[in-house]
Amino acid sequence: LIETANAPIFGVDMNGRVTEWNKKAEEVSGYCADETKGHMLVDEFITSDFKQKVHEVLLQAMSGVETDNFEFPLLTKDGRRIDILLNATTRRNEKGEVTGVVGVGQDITNLREAM
Repeated sequence: LIETANAPIFGVDMNGRVTEWNKKAEEVSGYCADETKGHMLVDEFITSDFKQKVHEVLLQAMSGVETDNFEFPLLTKDGRRIDILLNATTRRNEKGEVTGVVGVGQDITNLREAM
């Protein structure tokens, strides 16, 4: 379901390393899942001016405070900047323990350009 969703979806562990990167995330970013998994999301895929803000959203989600409709720029493999509207959700295991964050996004680049 996550793999074929029509929205970019990524997961990070408690250290901020990418654990999930679905087909739509591949499509909008140009990075295949193998190029992202195990890499630091904030350090490697977020523009410098938003690194701190995205890091804070991830930390909040890891503490159980979820964020809706957070806009941030993502760097594509070819160096472009695309605008993502993100919902960050706490990821838990079967025991209810927090294991990271799932981000469900929407590429709003064309919408922003039209404004």
